[in-house]
Amino acid sequence: MTAAYITTPIYYVNDKPHIGHAYTTLACDTLARFWRLQGKDVKFLTGTDEHGQKVEKAAAAANLTPQDFVDTVSQTFRDLVAKMDVTNDDFIRTTEPRHIKAAQALWTRLIDSGAIYLGEYSGWYAVRDEAFYAESEIVDGKAPTGADVEWVIEPSYFFKLSAYQDQLLAYYKAHPDFIAPESRRNEVARFVEGGLFDLSISRTSFKWGVPVPGDDKHIMYVWLDALTNYITALGYPDEENSDFKAFWPEAIHVVGKDILRFHAVYWPAFLMAAGLPLPRQVFAHGWWTNEGVKISKSLGNTIDPIELIDTFGIDAVRYFLIREVSFGQDGDFSRQALINRLNSDLANAYGNLVQRVLSFIYKNGDAIVPSPGDLTADDSAFLNLPKQFLPTINEMQISRYAEGVWALIAKANQYVDEHKPWGLKKTDPERMNTVLYVLADFIRQIAILTQPLLPVASAKILDQLAVSEDDRLFSALDKQLLPGTKLPEPIGVFPRV
Repeated sequence: MTAAYITTPIYYVNDKPHIGHAYTTLACDTLARFWRLQGKDVKFLTGTDEHGQKVEKAAAAANLTPQDFVDTVSQTFRDLVAKMDVTNDDFIRTTEPRHIKAAQALWTRLIDSGAIYLGEYSGWYAVRDEAFYAESEIVDGKAPTGADVEWVIEPSYFFKLSAYQDQLLAYYKAHPDFIAPESRRNEVARFVEGGLFDLSISRTSFKWGVPVPGDDKHIMYVWLDALTNYITALGYPDEENSDFKAFWPEAIHVVGKDILRFHAVYWPAFLMAAGLPLPRQVFAHGWWTNEGVKISKSLGNTIDPIELIDTFGIDAVRYFLIREVSFGQDGDFSRQALINRLNSDLANAYGNLVQRVLSFIYKNGDAIVPSPGDLTADDSAFLNLPKQFLPTINEMQISRYAEGVWALIAKANQYVDEHKPWGLKKTDPERMNTVLYVLADFIRQIAILTQPLLPVASAKILDQLAVSEDDRLFSALDKQLLPGTKLPEPIGVFPRV
């Protein structure tokens, strides 16, 4: 059994969760479920980023202490994870003692390696982004993200980022899959080729953060603090910890494209300086718009994932978000598009296939798995399609995975229409039983394949086929339904909207 480690970004607790948080988390959950079905030992991490000037200001505006503020907002992210039936193995908070210990240990290691020095910072800082920007990046008095910036002068520790320019470029070249998709890798490489400057990694103008070891007048730069979470959860600074040894080399960070620089430039440079291994991959996905318009609080067009789930159900929401946009690209949210997907792909294509086959078996086949006669060459080829499909999948192309599974569902509906089991009831009942058996076993395979995408509905379908919990891994695709197995009365799993 091989290991897999998947992480969401830790979400910043200055506001409640939105559709972007839901998308990243559901994408990671889909991958985690996929790997578990492959038989891998999976660790899936999410959590909240709770330090920094922006949080301190938000807490003051709410007339709360920073700790009370982050306790309240962090819980909303936990609630969303539960609402989405996400299978994370850990939920980390940067205010936890284990994380403060890990962040300070990494700082000490960077000091010991000579990668940190004390100086004075003067330059542009965006509180909203918790990021420093060079003069060349300022556009019309704002950060390239559109955030307001302020000129800051204060004592600061610096990380020798400039010393890692050539090392980073060499690593990108030697490991072309380290940053994905390819367009993002090229973007990062161009940024690094443009020259790197030493990075201010401490602040003295506010106090809500991890104290710098040995100099508590300074707190650690929020990104150095936050990025450390990925190894905190594996037991760092105990590098002999079995989780750290097993999972860290397999780490895949899934992030929004707006925070790619922190994960693909700063984080690997910190790790190189500390003499620690780098993660396997940083995968950047795109942004969502709402009916073609950029989502923002000021426009009032934010999308509440909780409301969507309450209205349409978690399977419909997760299927739409995964299927609607190629993973790594930008996507547009439309309520009508979600309804169209639910009705056409889920209710009409998948749900109708399951319902008409299983209902026919229940009513005309004594509610048991039919006993097949000899399979034709077409029957056998049809039954092998799901097994042939699975090895062709690129693990990170979850939207294409969904497309591929629905192409199989279309073939199943075509098989029903061509072989018309209802017409065989009187003319050739043995052939009818064979066709029904082939369809029932094909649906079993499809339901196994749809588990990462539609965990709730897939479980219901497998229950209706009396498939045991032990026979739901991808390896069980090679098994077959046992003729004569008693089946429960089928119920619809995808109501139309």
